[in-house]
Amino acid sequence: MPGLHVTDTQVRLYMTKRAQHTQAAAAAMAGISERTARQIDKDPRLPSQGKAKRSWRTRENPLIAVWPRVLELLNGPAGLMAVSIFETLQEEFGEEVVPDSVRRTLERRIADWRALHGPDKEVFFPQRHDPGRQGLSDFTVADELGVTLAGQPFPHRLYHFRLAYSGWEHVHVVLGGESFSAVAEGLQDALWKLQGVPAEHRTDSLSAAFKNLDRDAQLDFTRRYDELSRHYGMTATRNNPGVAHENGSIESPNGHLKRRLGQALLQRGSLDFGCLADYRRFVALVCDRHNARRRALVATEREKLAELPKRRTTDFTTVTAPVTRNSTISVDRVLYTVPPRLIGRKLEIHLFDDRLECFLGPTAVVTLARRRADRAHRGHAIDYRHVIGTLKKKPQALRHLVYRDELFPRAAYARTWQAVDAALPARQACRVMVGLLELAATGACEAALADRLDAILDAGQVPDLLALKDEFAPKTQQVADVTIPAPDLSAYNHLLTAEACA
Repeated sequence: MPGLHVTDTQVRLYMTKRAQHTQAAAAAMAGISERTARQIDKDPRLPSQGKAKRSWRTRENPLIAVWPRVLELLNGPAGLMAVSIFETLQEEFGEEVVPDSVRRTLERRIADWRALHGPDKEVFFPQRHDPGRQGLSDFTVADELGVTLAGQPFPHRLYHFRLAYSGWEHVHVVLGGESFSAVAEGLQDALWKLQGVPAEHRTDSLSAAFKNLDRDAQLDFTRRYDELSRHYGMTATRNNPGVAHENGSIESPNGHLKRRLGQALLQRGSLDFGCLADYRRFVALVCDRHNARRRALVATEREKLAELPKRRTTDFTTVTAPVTRNSTISVDRVLYTVPPRLIGRKLEIHLFDDRLECFLGPTAVVTLARRRADRAHRGHAIDYRHVIGTLKKKPQALRHLVYRDELFPRAAYARTWQAVDAALPARQACRVMVGLLELAATGACEAALADRLDAILDAGQVPDLLALKDEFAPKTQQVADVTIPAPDLSAYNHLLTAEACA
């Protein structure tokens, strides 16, 4: 047919049919024209055996004047891009000698030269994954998902554990960086959920975990990680620093994981979650759906996994901190409030990725949500419920309190402070604000009271503490007096008489 090349198969078919049919019929059977058939009869060679294409140039080589310089650059530093060579040639020889129109020609010539004379490229060796042999861990930044908690941006990482053979995975939402606590908690959660232990646990170099640590801290991190691996009987291996493809069985799935989460968020119709626990349940549900689709491979791999030890091991960092007379402790450059009854005592703190569990001896006394400090400033994690009892006795301390702004649990309370401080005398403003915080704490109405304060301020009014107490304070139930008359003992005589008659 016009515009189509005749293939060797068509020529062979034509020659076979030609022995028994006319030229026209054989051509029709082979799908070629009669004119082509006549050419084949004259020259029975296959198309692949035809004349070789001419190898001489049909136009002058536009790079002949600059090619020696190109070779000089190609034999120089490795990794030099073709576009950089092109720009260098234009700077040295001018655009008259090296016009923009020869750029694509130069790129093709450089690619051909490198294929024929350049250095060998790195070879990627495909690996066989045996059931139960290898589990992998990695962290991936998930900020691009755009998740928010209660309307606030939620920058976070995901700890991702995956079995190389079956693709079974577990994901843990991480609030901080690549810390030992995050590794230990996420890994142990994965193993106990899996109900088995792979022979090898592979990670990258965890460079982010070591970046800000001194040598002693790095050695401590390594020691604790090795102890964790020995506790579960796993061989700990790492890929070479900066060579991500050596951890390819987890690096590429990181992208697949975030794609699945992104698609699930689209189907959910909202990126906002009420709290961290809601978001973690959502992530776990997405992972469970993925694991369910691989149930056959997972079942095969579970048969090859080693048994779990009798118990989990430490998945936190232990620090101690004294409770100051300000009813605060300082941990990792963050100031936390604690109940005032602990002032003067020293607490043992189990430092997890997302929380602090504080102990006085063997007794757990308080659990605090963990905060992070930036490099320039100390952080504050203030719970107004801890100090409101004492602050009520000296409300004037509120005005110049170091962590006053962090004391307000919601934006509505900070806004209220600005309003009452501007409208009322200084002493009265402090009493009103402390009274509102006490009402939020004792009345368990922090959110509802915040909405009411916003409405009052939007109306251009100043909150009335007494009116709000009448509205939100818990109502004391009146106990009715119940009078129980003394029993008539003569009634028992009738019972005795009845029994005697019987």
